[in-house]
Amino acid sequence: MDLKEIQNLIKFVAKSGASEVKLEMDDVKITIRTGSDSDTTIVHQVPAAPIPQPIQAAPVVEASAPVPAAPAPAAPAPASDDSKYITIKSPIIGTFYRKPSPDKPLFVEVGQTIAEGDVLCIIEAMKLFNEIESEVSGKIVKILVDDSSPVEFDQPLFLVDPS
Repeated sequence: MDLKEIQNLIKFVAKSGASEVKLEMDDVKITIRTGSDSDTTIVHQVPAAPIPQPIQAAPVVEASAPVPAAPAPAAPAPASDDSKYITIKSPIIGTFYRKPSPDKPLFVEVGQTIAEGDVLCIIEAMKLFNEIESEVSGKIVKILVDDSSPVEFDQPLFLVDPS
């Protein structure tokens, strides 16, 4: 496993939100732990492997530590700019879909006026398709999630202008 593959693995684990990942191959043992303080990566080499490789892996940890921190400051910025809008959030964890099936039209689009009770999207959770209905009336200003993307509980999905 080369340095680039280890870096990509660290980035993937940081984005996934997993707290710990262990990977064991023939000559490499990698444990990546993410915590509230910082990311930790431990790379163990079998004695047959060259020793300089673990030394090279140390800067990877330092370089990857800011990666999870970078998206965090960017997230609050849109909320402050769009404070006059109502945010519709995901009530469940699952996969976000903008239309009922691939051959059907989108539920809502930017600029469309919606009423309370209108279906905005579908979130698939455990093979069940849940229609997400609007709890407010207004105009769709922004759709914050791409179609077929995973969403978390309480993740913002839409911005609605209530006026």
